[in-house]
Amino acid sequence: MQITMVGSGYVGLVSGACLADFGHTVSCIDTDAQKIEALKAGKMPIYEPGLQDLVANNVRQHRLSFSTDLVAAVRGAQAVFIAVGTPSRRGDGHADLTFVYQAARAIAAGLDGFTVVVTKSTVPVGTGDEVERIIRETNPNADFAVVSNPEFLREGAAIDDFKRPDRIVLGVDDKRAEAVMTEIYRPLYLNQAPFVFTSRRTSELTKYAANAFLATKITFINEIADLCEQVGANVQDVARGIGLDKRIGSKFLHAGPGYGGSCFPKDTQALIKTAQDFGAPIRIVETVSAVNDQRKRAMARKVFAALGGSVRGKTIAVLGLTFKPNTDDMRDSPAISIITALQDGGARINAFDPEGMDQARQVLDDLTYFYDPYSCCEKADALVIVTEWDAFRALDLNRIKSLLTAPILVDLRNIYEPDDLARHDFLYAGVGRGSSPVKK
Repeated sequence: MQITMVGSGYVGLVSGACLADFGHTVSCIDTDAQKIEALKAGKMPIYEPGLQDLVANNVRQHRLSFSTDLVAAVRGAQAVFIAVGTPSRRGDGHADLTFVYQAARAIAAGLDGFTVVVTKSTVPVGTGDEVERIIRETNPNADFAVVSNPEFLREGAAIDDFKRPDRIVLGVDDKRAEAVMTEIYRPLYLNQAPFVFTSRRTSELTKYAANAFLATKITFINEIADLCEQVGANVQDVARGIGLDKRIGSKFLHAGPGYGGSCFPKDTQALIKTAQDFGAPIRIVETVSAVNDQRKRAMARKVFAALGGSVRGKTIAVLGLTFKPNTDDMRDSPAISIITALQDGGARINAFDPEGMDQARQVLDDLTYFYDPYSCCEKADALVIVTEWDAFRALDLNRIKSLLTAPILVDLRNIYEPDDLARHDFLYAGVGRGSSPVKK
């Protein structure tokens, strides 16, 4: 099947490459000519494990191509996916749909024969209706149907998520479009991935509801972690104890510095604004968003406490800058707020991240970057772990201690055990594991 993917960012590129790997012929389109030229040369605009090889293999097999010519790519395509950005709108938190509507107008100009227009971007309820209106207004003779097909990809595991999904949600009310979408995802259907066919508006809301619920789980366990520190309990044991309940589940119950990234912060805000506009405010999500915003900067107070209440004139080694491991994404990363708070307190920051330092340079100032965790720690007054990259899980603690001016480790992801750090004579502070800092 001939498929056009409008947008060659994270969602569009991963989705396009995976669909090509299923055997479809996919053209990924972007208005950024430099990005397209880089993709043609085999250079990825993002870091995602396995993506470079997947793209290269499908380009070599002539199933995947890249272009800036949207109108030409739409002609002859059975399905056109809209996978452009929907960032938070400045000032009010609503999703900015400028790129979605621009794509709809451009798609309308190239429609030739029955075509399914699929919104893959995360969009508020009713966006599909507006996309349909724009296309009909731009090209009254077009034969098309608009479908909602939200993505549920985790950065760092996106390829596996696409090929082995928990479910495929399809908001469709046209039988012809349903047949096209079923054929596109037929390889997954054969693998018994659940298909959820529903209305377009229900599909649009499902994406926001899913992300808001996961954000709520993260924020809930983070607040339980705060209580654990006050009462002398262990949040990891609490999380295991409740996570074994099948009604709750163990995922997204890892205490830490709060959620970030390209989805949860903006999607919770967009859902909050939509709910308010329709007179049905979702107060739980409003609270989740507010608590998470406050938590990130509050994590810096653990560093202040470990250093006796002040970081002025101190050098802090920070390991991990991206909002999660296995990505270079710095969007709304907790590291931004934490580092800014430490700098506001007068600290100097050494930093290392396996993939995120180029992106970090665009959002953080006055950091000294290093290219391995050990040089980052040299002559620093404390070590802070912000992102749980695998490369940080088995550090040589004796070597780290010899490099630091004082054996202080603030572990905001709980990847080390307090007893192990105590045996190495570290002053250790985790999240939600009794009083903090801890030294036994």
